[in-house]
Amino acid sequence: MIYPTIKQLRYFVSLCDEGHFGRAAAACFVSQSAFSTAIQDLESALDVQLIDRTNRQVTITAIGQEVATQALLCLRDVESLVEMAGQRRKPLSGPLRLGIIPSIAPFLLPALLPRLRKTFPELRLFLTEDQTDRIHAKLLDGELDVLILALPYELRSTVSSPLFKDRFCLAAKPGTAFIDPEKYRFNRLQSESVLLLEDGHCMRDHALAACRVRNTEKVSRFSASSLLTLIEMVDADLGITFLPEMARGSSLLKNTRVKMYELDDKSFRTIGLVWRKGSMRDAEFELLGDFIREHHKK
Repeated sequence: MIYPTIKQLRYFVSLCDEGHFGRAAAACFVSQSAFSTAIQDLESALDVQLIDRTNRQVTITAIGQEVATQALLCLRDVESLVEMAGQRRKPLSGPLRLGIIPSIAPFLLPALLPRLRKTFPELRLFLTEDQTDRIHAKLLDGELDVLILALPYELRSTVSSPLFKDRFCLAAKPGTAFIDPEKYRFNRLQSESVLLLEDGHCMRDHALAACRVRNTEKVSRFSASSLLTLIEMVDADLGITFLPEMARGSSLLKNTRVKMYELDDKSFRTIGLVWRKGSMRDAEFELLGDFIREHHKK
C-alpha cells in the first residue's frame, strides 16, 4: 500500500484554500509543475479523484472535501508531534514561523531582529507579513506558530499576551490647509480630510476607535492599500492621517515632509503576541514576549 506524504497533504490543503494551482504552488514555494505532480501522486496513492479540472477553475470533489478535512487534522497532529519533540530543544532554537501585520512589521522588526538573532543564534525565524484575518487563519491551520498583532481583535482559539501600548499620532504635512496640527481638535477637521488604510487593515479600525473618529464625513472616500501609499498621500497634502508612534523615525517617513504630532494618552492600540490555545510551546512564546517587551524601545 502506498501512503500519502506530508508534503502531498500540505499541497492539497493549500490548493483547497487557494482554489487555484498557480497561487497554491506559489504559497508552497514550488513550481506549478512540481505542485501538480504532487497532487496527481496523492490521487494515485488514495485511488480517488480529488479535483475536477477545467481550464478556468479547480473544483474539489465531494470525497476531496472529506480528504481535505482529514488532511488538515493529520497535519495538525504532525505539528503537535514536532512541538512535543521540540520541548527538548533549548528555548527559541530551531524553526519558528512568525506572522506579523504590515502596520507593525516595518517599524518593529528592523531593530528587533538583529537583537533576537544575537541573543538566540540557533533560532531559525520564518516571517509572513499579511493582514490579521489571513495570518490568524494560517495560525489555526498550523502554518504559523505565533503572531504579532494589534489588539483588540476578535481571535478564536488563541492565547493573547499584551506586549506594549503603541500610541497614535496625528500625521500631516507642515503647513497643511486641512488643520493646524498644533491646535488639533477633531471637530475642526474639514470634511473628507482623514486618510486611512482600506478596509481589511485592522489599523484602520484601531485608528478610528482610538482617535475617536465617529463622524464618517471627516473620512476621505479615498483609501490606501499600504502604509507607503498612505504616507505618500499625506506627503502630497491630500489629507491628514493617524500613524502609530512606532512609525516615528522609520524608513517609511524618510525623504518625506510628513511630521508626526502627539495626541492624548487615550489614543493607542495594544501590540500583542498571539498563539494557538493548547500549544505545547507556551513557555517559549512567553519568553519571546518578555524579550520583545524589554527590547522594542531600545
